[in-house]
Formats: sequence, structure tokens, C-alpha cells
Amino acid sequence: MQIVMILVPVMLILVALGILLFSWAVKNGQYDDLDGPAHRILYDDDKDMIPDDAKQHKQDANSAEEPGDSHKS
Repeated sequence: MQIVMILVPVMLILVALGILLFSWAVKNGQYDDLDGPAHRILYDDDKDMIPDDAKQHKQDANSAEEPGDSHKS
């Protein structure tokens, strides 16, 4: 029965700590947008990941005459 006198206050302290941590998380916006990160990965990026100079180089390479094109008529 002596252990109950120790466990009840410890349990009450842990419950109070849990409530405080939960209220802190709610106040700081931890639970505001639960679906946003899951949907954000599906959206396209706003800017391209390829630098502009690399795009220009790729376009120049595509517009160059390929070997064997002069034989086509």
C-alpha cells in the first residue's frame, strides 16, 4: 500500500506534464496543417532545377546537325 502513495503523485505529475506539453504543441501550431506536407510533395516546383545556361547548351546540342543527316534527301 505504500507504493500507491508514491505512484499516485508520480502519475498526477506525468499527466500534468503531458497536458502541458500538448497545450504547448497546440499553441505553437504543431497540429495546424496535418495534410499539407503529404500533399506538398505532389505539387510541381515553382522554378526549374536545371540552370538556364545548361538549358541553352542542351538546346544548342539538339539543334546541331546529327551525323548521317546529310545522307537523307
